[in-house]
Amino acid sequence: MAKPSTITIKLQSTENTGFYYVTSKNPRKTTEKLEMRKYDPVLRKHITFREAKIK
Repeated sequence: MAKPSTITIKLQSTENTGFYYVTSKNPRKTTEKLEMRKYDPVLRKHITFREAKIK
């Protein structure tokens, strides 16, 4: 069987609140780490989330 073209990643909060989003990306198209500005319900504001590995 062939490898899947998308992998599951975790978007971890940069403010170290422990909150994260789980999403997928195609590593062949986007080789750099994802960085998105999303809502953190712990802080109740929008902050930057960076890609991290799922353990």
